[in-house]
Amino acid sequence: MGRQYPIWNIITACIYKSGKSYGVRERGEVAIKIGTSSSNSHSFLTHRVTVKKHSKTLQEFRFYVDDKLIKKRFVNNGNLQKSVKGY
Repeated sequence: MGRQYPIWNIITACIYKSGKSYGVRERGEVAIKIGTSSSNSHSFLTHRVTVKKHSKTLQEFRFYVDDKLIKKRFVNNGNLQKSVKGY
């Protein structure tokens, strides 16, 4: 039985035969490092997705790269919207 999460991360990488995914309830953050190995790597960027409930039916999702807001979207009653008046 699947769980319900407002944020889903689907990972596609050469090490997997198929996509992998996991759910997040409020905030998901990924730190990406670059280099030659796990012990010889350097910070490259972080990305983060957050969700905020404004009411019982309205949620706001935000996507950040290195703490800079890149995109935000609203979901109202399960419908995706680009913007909502007053927000």
